[in-house]
Amino acid sequence: MPTPLWTPSPERVARANLSRFIAFVNQRHGLDLAGYAALHAWSIDQRADFWRAVWDFCEVRASRPAEAVTQNPEAMPGARWFVGARLNFAENLLRQPDDRPALIFCNEIGHQRRLSRAQLLAASGRLSRALAAVGVGPGDRVAGFMPNIPETVIGMLATASLGAIWSSCSPDFGFQGVMDRFGQIRPKVMLCADGYPYGGKRFDCLERAALVGARIDSLERIVVAPYMTDAPDLSAAPKAIAYDDFVAGHGDGPPAFAQLPFDHPLYIMYSSGTTGAPKCIVHGAGGTLLQHLKEHALQCDLTADDTLFYFTTCGWMMWNWLVSALAVGAAVALYDGSPFHPGPEVLWRMSQEEGVSVFGTSARYLAALEKSGLRPAEAFDLGRLKAVLSTGSPLAPEQFDWAYQNIKADMCLSSISGGTDIISCFAGGNPIGPVYPGQLQAPGLGMAVQAWDENGRALWGQKGELVCVKPFPSMPVGFWNDPDDEKYQSAYFRRFAGVWHHGDYCEMTPEGGVIIHGRSDATLNPGGVRIGTAEIYRQVEGLAQVADSLVVGQRWRGDERVILFVKMAPGHQLDQATAQAIATRIRQNTTPRHVPAKILAVDDIPYTISGKKVEMAVRNVIEGRPVTNKDALANPQALALFADRPELAE
Repeated sequence: MPTPLWTPSPERVARANLSRFIAFVNQRHGLDLAGYAALHAWSIDQRADFWRAVWDFCEVRASRPAEAVTQNPEAMPGARWFVGARLNFAENLLRQPDDRPALIFCNEIGHQRRLSRAQLLAASGRLSRALAAVGVGPGDRVAGFMPNIPETVIGMLATASLGAIWSSCSPDFGFQGVMDRFGQIRPKVMLCADGYPYGGKRFDCLERAALVGARIDSLERIVVAPYMTDAPDLSAAPKAIAYDDFVAGHGDGPPAFAQLPFDHPLYIMYSSGTTGAPKCIVHGAGGTLLQHLKEHALQCDLTADDTLFYFTTCGWMMWNWLVSALAVGAAVALYDGSPFHPGPEVLWRMSQEEGVSVFGTSARYLAALEKSGLRPAEAFDLGRLKAVLSTGSPLAPEQFDWAYQNIKADMCLSSISGGTDIISCFAGGNPIGPVYPGQLQAPGLGMAVQAWDENGRALWGQKGELVCVKPFPSMPVGFWNDPDDEKYQSAYFRRFAGVWHHGDYCEMTPEGGVIIHGRSDATLNPGGVRIGTAEIYRQVEGLAQVADSLVVGQRWRGDERVILFVKMAPGHQLDQATAQAIATRIRQNTTPRHVPAKILAVDDIPYTISGKKVEMAVRNVIEGRPVTNKDALANPQALALFADRPELAE
């Protein structure tokens, strides 16, 4: 058994929300559960009792109780939750309107703002009434083409208060990327900012907003929040109105919270769209709320005394997840801009100044931070920091080691994994359990996660397909414009009938944790042996001379061969000696089958706007297939670097 990198103290375990929840369950049901594993097993075996306990423990606010916690409890899809209940998502986030901080905003050019819980309630009420005045009501769509600023949160809360559906994408999307998303859902109102800063530059949003307004005939208003200028020129956008003018005269009272069914649509999220038009995934209010309450209160140990930060854009589901922390009373820290401008210290200085207690980021950021040479533990006072969360891609064991040595020794480092598809996590944190290198601490409570082989048999201690074999409340309500659920069924339930197939390659460990080996649709298969791409990235990106990498499989002479592309660090070149060092490291630490057939230099690695490597798009390029939705990429020009490489014909 590996040695834990961190184990919570008895005092920390005793005061954890999760320990109180176990006591709550034991008392209610006459049980004697002890520890996370026992609670998790019970949460799967007695799902109705578990989710009812989460509802009561987290004090969900509802105007009408449920007639039944579950209906068709084994159907997947088809199970329903808290049937008959009436509630409002925004009301649950806006309770306790007092002077405690709700939103703490910073950006890369030095802007700072703070909104108390009372101020956030009032601002949401003003915008809610303004939206209602132009006819927005239950089921209408409100789009956010917004940077990560307070008005984005206010826009979501105002929309949800009315029972309308919020959908957002990041302002760095190009026009076609915005149209591919909002064009499908036909919003009535769109919120945007005049622009945004990134990496020391300023970018305009109004030109693209005007084009979107001209193309989507359902769009009646474009509400523009001033961000880069105090009074942006709106003359080129006929449907545009300044934010302050739009809300003027609508008072400071709270919203009138529409009371709606548990599965009433709340969000429309989007798949990455790198291999076709993005799928429009509809999430319900109750399932999102309950799952986020569970994850924030129980698996991240958030309380009203905490400040949660997650580095994210408004086009990534982690933004939606972050904002839900308002429901447990925590303050939410928002940051807009580059995490490395003007230097790698910016997020840690903010964390010190604002007392961030839970810091969320990606494995890619932590790798870049390590290569920057910054040691936050030495440069900043992180006394309030109790946890670091990482997602987006697997966190390698060496990154765990680095984080404990260079960020903080006494913290819970929780690698978490889930997705836009479930707007939450399949596996993640356990604040009362140990942290082992390379492992997500545990499968999520209420989530019946397993690793399956090709024939649908559960595997333990071996790699397999990540599946969830029992329904859970945050499964999508469905897909937009999918009346027969054909797209929905095809996305998750075709591979294994009646079982959620997520598309990740995972392993259940003897310690009770989970290892994620990358996307299974990008799994390498040389000679019929399945290899997770994360196994190769772990070796390659540990080398100081390599800045980044991407690995794909290429069809070759009736088989598949492994191709590794490397972006070299400044001052380094991919010569024969370096290529041999990479191959040797991979061979020594994995298996000979992991060693790439080709190691090729490239000047850039393509990523989605939410920060994920696009292995499938690169594979399409090198095999001559089109990439149909390049606007989903942060740097689509990088794809050209992989086309027509003569080395790949040898």
